[in-house]
Amino acid sequence: MAEQRNSTIGLLLRELLKERSLSMRKFSELTGIDTATISRIINGKRNATPQHLEKFAECLDVPLINLFEAAGYPIEQRQEESESDSDIHTSVDAIQFLLKSSNVYDDEFSVSHVEQKLESYGLYAQTEEGKNSILKDFDEKIKSVGSIGPFISKLKELYEKFTLGKGTIFELTLIGSTLLYFIIPVDVIPDYLFPIGYLDDAIAVQLTTKALLKN
Repeated sequence: MAEQRNSTIGLLLRELLKERSLSMRKFSELTGIDTATISRIINGKRNATPQHLEKFAECLDVPLINLFEAAGYPIEQRQEESESDSDIHTSVDAIQFLLKSSNVYDDEFSVSHVEQKLESYGLYAQTEEGKNSILKDFDEKIKSVGSIGPFISKLKELYEKFTLGKGTIFELTLIGSTLLYFIIPVDVIPDYLFPIGYLDDAIAVQLTTKALLKN
């Protein structure tokens, strides 16, 4: 069974690297994982840890949940939910597993905690101080993260809308709350717990995207 799981994640990674024209050496540079480890994972000779998978997902711009499933980690599926709700909940399952395996975060993670933070930041985003913080600090925070990925790209899109004032007061407040969530380092999972400190930021982006589509 373990060999089958290793084979599945290995085949998926090999295909993703081929699609993106990435060599294992370049992939190693982008992820910070040594080439020998990547080679052994791809060739089914060792397991990919949750930390490996998080870095792979960010670099390859694919959902973390896809790599967790390919690597054989248990992810609970919720059938009676909308597709976007399911995406968020399966991401939460993956985050919970990653947090437990990392042994650096003891609190229970939940979407409601992220929603509460977003609500408080929404109020702050309506103030001049909050708006100035977004305009002054967003680019610097992006540089400090030093990565690309689906949620970073979406944040840049939201930032552009915010700076141009594209949207209703409700939409701009929602967008502002998400940008502040990303900028302020102490949120549900503190950013200093890198790289897992940005997993909750990705959930915040998903929640905001879903809310904007409903509005």
